[in-house]
Amino acid sequence: MPPRDDTAPRLPPLLMLRAFEATGRTGSMRKAADDLGVSHTVVSRHVRNLEGWMGRKLMTAGPRGIILTDEGQILLASVTKAFRQIANTVSELRPARAGAMLRIWCIPGLATRWLTPRLAAIEDILRGTDVVLRATHALPDFAADEADFAIGFGDFDALAGTAQPLLRPRMFPMASPQWLATHGTITSLADLPNWPLIHEESHRQWADWFEAAGVGTGHRLNGPRLWDASLGLDAARAGQGIALGSRILAADDLASGRLVELFDTNVRLGGYYAITSPQQRGSAAIERLIAWLGAELELAEGGK
Repeated sequence: MPPRDDTAPRLPPLLMLRAFEATGRTGSMRKAADDLGVSHTVVSRHVRNLEGWMGRKLMTAGPRGIILTDEGQILLASVTKAFRQIANTVSELRPARAGAMLRIWCIPGLATRWLTPRLAAIEDILRGTDVVLRATHALPDFAADEADFAIGFGDFDALAGTAQPLLRPRMFPMASPQWLATHGTITSLADLPNWPLIHEESHRQWADWFEAAGVGTGHRLNGPRLWDASLGLDAARAGQGIALGSRILAADDLASGRLVELFDTNVRLGGYYAITSPQQRGSAAIERLIAWLGAELELAEGGK
């Protein structure tokens, strides 16, 4: 047993701090009592005793509930951080719960071409938690408990406040060598809108790409619409035209030569982002997962 350090600052009793934290977090002593499973009187007594121990007024009763004093706000921030660190450490050290799982929704192209081959690594990061993966363009309704975690793609400037950006991949045109051998080499980027293009659910992505690349289209774009990026890359590989994609989704096809990049461009239309349910938000496992996703996506992008 380590020797006692009599010089360490004294801490108030944990029961007082728990009552204070729950009251500050919920804004009500009655709600705090429900949260802690004790009576309102007990919570009130613990908060009063903490104020006596501190020699400071920490909160007052207002018409809309509890109002923290300046000293109370400072203490609540510190206590909240400390309790979160304790909870994360306990979560790290406890054995995984039997049947624990994390339900992930992910946009289809990334789910099938990039995330699925990495499920074992994700389960290792989550330490004993089973992963349930659903490929979908929709975002889950966390309030209805549809999922725990989601990966989407969109404009970073329009993301919800709780969304965490992961990576903005470079998007570029690609086609199969067989298609190029049949149709000939495209010598001009300005001429690209006149060739057979493969679209996702609409022509919007190609139109935005041409605009970002400084290429005028001059006419309505044509070509099949195949709903998601993975189908578009499959169609390009089968010699159906020119697809727009990223190295993240097409790495294997590009490495094997089944697809080749056309031109040297640097256009980034949007990016991958993560959203976590309120119940999972802030957990150590989720923070590890988000950090790993960002690092692995950057690695797959190749830093270009």
